[in-house]
Amino acid sequence: MMCGTDGVHDLRPASVSPWVSRPQPRPHARARIFCFPHAGAGASVYRLWGAGLPVELEVCAIQMPGREARLREPALSSIPEIVDALIPALQPHLDLPFVFFGHSLGAVIASELTRALSQRGGPLPQHLVVSARRPPHVPDTKPPLHRLPDDSFAAEINRRYGGIPTELLQHADVMAVLLPSLRADITALETHAPSPRAPLSMPISAFGGTHDGLTPHEHLEAWRTETAGPFRIRKFAGDHFYLKPQLAEVLADLSATFAPMLGAARSAECIQ
Repeated sequence: MMCGTDGVHDLRPASVSPWVSRPQPRPHARARIFCFPHAGAGASVYRLWGAGLPVELEVCAIQMPGREARLREPALSSIPEIVDALIPALQPHLDLPFVFFGHSLGAVIASELTRALSQRGGPLPQHLVVSARRPPHVPDTKPPLHRLPDDSFAAEINRRYGGIPTELLQHADVMAVLLPSLRADITALETHAPSPRAPLSMPISAFGGTHDGLTPHEHLEAWRTETAGPFRIRKFAGDHFYLKPQLAEVLADLSATFAPMLGAARSAECIQ
């Protein structure tokens, strides 16, 4: 079909899935960015992203079981289990060009999901953005946490990662709700240790905080061998959770990075 002067095309029906949250639905989107949250977090961490990204790009935040709207569902505690559940859930949403963004745990899920899609001959992201995490095959030198008793687990998580407000740590009833999904996520991370594999084909961007002690530069650099395509590292001022204070800068970078993809998608529509 030919595009009109406003570039608007026919509406695409939206598929409903508990795994996919659209903070700002964009039925006229030309591409999608699937955003995978860090351990213990839900889709709401990406609720503001749409306002800072091009209108042609729809934010699809991944909602894991065991938190927020899916609080009553048991959390999944292995990366392969999460990936196997995500593939059929995301399939109806892969009808447009798309990219993956994952922060910390989300980086591992996004990269392993990309590999699974490749192995199954499915559509692949045009770009993979991994944030604040080393590649899955790089071993962790820190002692594992997932088997610690609740009090020790929560304290060590807060010491190592931060992010749990002190007022929450003092309320046992609140922590009883939050800990199961967080422990499942940490279990998934600490028990996933694949061997190095053949590189992916799409570009990879590795994001990190300038003062993130958990993800030093060499961990970001290790992603270079994960792709046969273009690779770059981008650092933003901040620690492991740099995304929130540097959101405008992060979204500006992503907007520029994905501009060629959006332009190609528009050109393809205009010649159909």
